[in-house]
Amino acid sequence: MKMNMTEVTTAVQVRRFLDLPQMIYKNDPNWIRPLDKDIEAVFDPSKNKLFKTGICKRWLLVNDKGEGIGRIAAFVNKKYKQEQPTGGIGFFEVIENEAAAHFMLDFCRDWLKAQGMEAMDGSVNFGERDRFWGIVTDGFDEPLYGMNYNPSYYKTFFESYGFQVYFYQECYGLKVADEFQLKFYERHEALSQNRDLKAQRLIKKDWKKYARDFAHVYNQAWAAHGEGKSLDERQAIQIFKSMRPVMDERINWFVYDKGEPVACWINLPDLNQYFKYLNGKFGLLQKLYFLWLKKFKVNTKIIGIVFGIVPKWQGKGMDAFMILEGTRAILKESHYKTYEMQWIGDFNPKMTNVAKSLGATVSRRLATYRYLFDREKPFRRHPVLS
Repeated sequence: MKMNMTEVTTAVQVRRFLDLPQMIYKNDPNWIRPLDKDIEAVFDPSKNKLFKTGICKRWLLVNDKGEGIGRIAAFVNKKYKQEQPTGGIGFFEVIENEAAAHFMLDFCRDWLKAQGMEAMDGSVNFGERDRFWGIVTDGFDEPLYGMNYNPSYYKTFFESYGFQVYFYQECYGLKVADEFQLKFYERHEALSQNRDLKAQRLIKKDWKKYARDFAHVYNQAWAAHGEGKSLDERQAIQIFKSMRPVMDERINWFVYDKGEPVACWINLPDLNQYFKYLNGKFGLLQKLYFLWLKKFKVNTKIIGIVFGIVPKWQGKGMDAFMILEGTRAILKESHYKTYEMQWIGDFNPKMTNVAKSLGATVSRRLATYRYLFDREKPFRRHPVLS
């Protein structure tokens, strides 16, 4: 079968790029089509600030009949600091044909080499790790909003090409009504005696205050941790502004010590429970339908976004205090049944231990793969965070 790569530059090609996965997942009941607007935002220089310092291109793989049989993007993000100059490939979709998959990977390898790269990670995003990142290897259930999903054969194609696992991305889940370990209740009881501590749910009308409190906790808990980045108040307010339309006060919690924010637990309803009815579109009619779904369709899944505790309170039972305070209110006042955390890298034992201490188990696993262009160079996995 003859194949060639066609760069996506026209409106018609963009539509083919967006629609191609429908052919691959037509018989998969668990696939939820991502919103077209979310994918296009990645490739729009006016919306993706990484274009100021990086480069990104995308292609369609076409057979000798002119039919699209695959798609892929490749990019260089100069803020993505690694042991060697490392580019990325993402938005990988292909028919169940290893030769076709390897054809696309060869093409992107050569393109990244020409950009001065010495390795490529995939399947990743030209953006932050919270969206479109990783290859699903276990747990092929309906994907969470913004999470990659793929057929099981993608793992085979990547590994047969020579990719190795740079790190695993593990999601942990549990039932909201599940009992916690006894030590959780004991730690909660101990901190409950401290009158300086107050657990408080987010109040939506005061969202800017909580955005600032979030930045305060985040910058102490994560900014100096591994590859973490600091957030200024402007960035935090922008994040909360984007989440505000779908925020549920009952599932977002903060803890204050004498009025100072020391911990936060940020969650959202799983938007894919609504978006799966929209077939990737989000025009006026879909927005109206989305509002109807929000009002009348019960969403039973919570997605954990961020869990942070300032260093002063780490290892002192603050996780138990905040989670039990929040969970009791969630059980009493809401309809949520299941909880699933956004992925935790297997290089992050602290957060993995928090998840396990809840009694949560791995609900799905994705892999971030790496391919070194110098096949003689020793491969190293992601360093473990201390």
